[in-house]
Amino acid sequence: MVPMGRDYDLVCFDMDGTLTRVRSTWKWVHDCLGVDNEANYQAFINQEIDEPEFMRRDIAGWKGAKQDISETDLIKMFHDIPLIEGIQETVATLKDNGMTCVIISGGLEIAAKMLMNEFGFDEVIADHVETDGNGVLTGEGIRNVDLSNKGLTVKEFIKKYDTTPERTVSIGNSFTDISMFQTSGLSIAMNPTDPYTSEAANHTVVSENIADVLDYILPQKP
Repeated sequence: MVPMGRDYDLVCFDMDGTLTRVRSTWKWVHDCLGVDNEANYQAFINQEIDEPEFMRRDIAGWKGAKQDISETDLIKMFHDIPLIEGIQETVATLKDNGMTCVIISGGLEIAAKMLMNEFGFDEVIADHVETDGNGVLTGEGIRNVDLSNKGLTVKEFIKKYDTTPERTVSIGNSFTDISMFQTSGLSIAMNPTDPYTSEAANHTVVSENIADVLDYILPQKP
C-alpha cells in the first residue's frame, strides 16, 4: 500500500562534495597532514590502480606524516571539516514526512558516522580504515562502497527498507553518483562538478543550502 501524503520513502545522500564543502574526506585528511595525493588520485582515475590500492597508498601517506596516526586523530580533523548549510533542516524535514535518510559514500566512514550522529541520518555506509587494538591505523582500508556502481548500495537499501526505486531519491554531485541516479525515481545533482552528472539527474540544484532540494522531494501544496 502506498503511504498517503508523500511521494518517496527513502532518500540517499552522497557525502563528499554534497554534504561537505570539500571534494573528499580523504583529501581533507591529506590537507590537514600536508600530504599530496594527486599522483594516487590520477592513477586511480586512469584505472592504473584499484580502490583498495588507492586507499592503501593514501593511508601510507598519512602514516608517513604521522607514524602513529589514529582514529582519534581523524575524528579531531573532521570536527573542522566545512559542511554545506541546511543539513539539520533537510534531514529533520524529510524524517518528519516519514522518509528514511541514508548516506552512501566512498568517503571515510568516521566522517559519515559523525554526520549521522549530529544530524540524525538513519544509516550510513562508507569506506573504513582498519585500526589495531589501540585505535592506530594499520595501513589497510576496507571498501564498503563500490565507486563504480553506488547504485548497488541504493538497491540494498531499497530492499532493506521495503520500498521501490520509484519511491527512492538520490542526491549527489559527481559522476560516481550517476549509478545512484539510475536506480532512483528522483535524482538531484547538488552543486555538480561536471556536466555529465547534471545531465543524468532529474533536477540540478546550485546552492549554498542543501535544504533547497526539499522543493523537489516534498509534495507541492496547491
